[in-house]
Amino acid sequence: MGVALRDIIADYKTPVTWEGLSGVAAVDANNALYQFLTIIRQPDGTPLMDHHGRVTSHLSGILFRMVNFLEKGIKPVFVFDGKPPELKEATIAVRRKSRDEAGEKWKEAIERGDEEEAYKQARSSTRVDETILKTSRELLDLMGIPYVQAAGEGEAQAAFMVQQAEARFAVSQDYDTLLFGTPTLVRNLTVSGKRKIRGRVISVSPERVVLADVLAGLHLTREQLIQVGILVGTDFNPGAEGVGAKTALKIVQKGEFAAKLAEKCPGFDPEPVMELFLRPPVTTGYTLAWSHPDVEGIKRMLCDGYDFAVERVDAALERYTVKSGQKTLESWF
Repeated sequence: MGVALRDIIADYKTPVTWEGLSGVAAVDANNALYQFLTIIRQPDGTPLMDHHGRVTSHLSGILFRMVNFLEKGIKPVFVFDGKPPELKEATIAVRRKSRDEAGEKWKEAIERGDEEEAYKQARSSTRVDETILKTSRELLDLMGIPYVQAAGEGEAQAAFMVQQAEARFAVSQDYDTLLFGTPTLVRNLTVSGKRKIRGRVISVSPERVVLADVLAGLHLTREQLIQVGILVGTDFNPGAEGVGAKTALKIVQKGEFAAKLAEKCPGFDPEPVMELFLRPPVTTGYTLAWSHPDVEGIKRMLCDGYDFAVERVDAALERYTVKSGQKTLESWF
């Protein structure tokens, strides 16, 4: 997912503490849900499910991670993808096929008892469907967390909201958000912490990327950074074969973007992709308002409706009960 710019962005990623991230955060909703669904799984890759077989990994991720956000002074607003642009149709088709193939390989691995391969293929088969989206919005409503329905790409809308100072930073794992012009991107917020993956415990910490620092350090304009992305390949074009981020950077810095594109991708017009990143469709038809959580409603939905353990849900919500030196439900907003 996204554009593979990691090799040239690495030097501009800086660690950041949770305490340094208070304020409004525009969360790339589809990306966050994908992370929850990918990570919150059993050792053989089976997602969390209720007794009806309905997936609940995303609901677990929203509840516990967003409570953590709020406790740290981060006010999240989820930004959901709107209608995908026509330029993305080929990418969507490829991803759908890849997920379907991974789903079949997952079943085969389960049947032969290969837990490690099963976990790998299960993660690759992750999909965010309409049911996931619907139940996510329902829980966000109960938690009093606002969400925005983007006109197009969620990353573009999140970037716009940061540009308009409606949010302090965008939250996503994807570097596309930088191409869409977010001044500040924060990664790993939805996946940070210690996790056990196939027997190994890894630690993931939040990191911040400031677009101005990236452009200054790489001696690029934003348009040129988009050119690098186009050469590497984005969700809206396949890229030039054999050209990685470091090579693409050198090409653009030398002013050879057009020539290389003509050589590697004859007949391809990069202007529609450039236009989509620079002037994506966005909406202003929303109001950002956080409200007090419906504690009983959350418990009815999760415990009565989806088999969540009452003790775990209570423990999350009790982090806001009236105790000396701690925040209360009344102080969320």
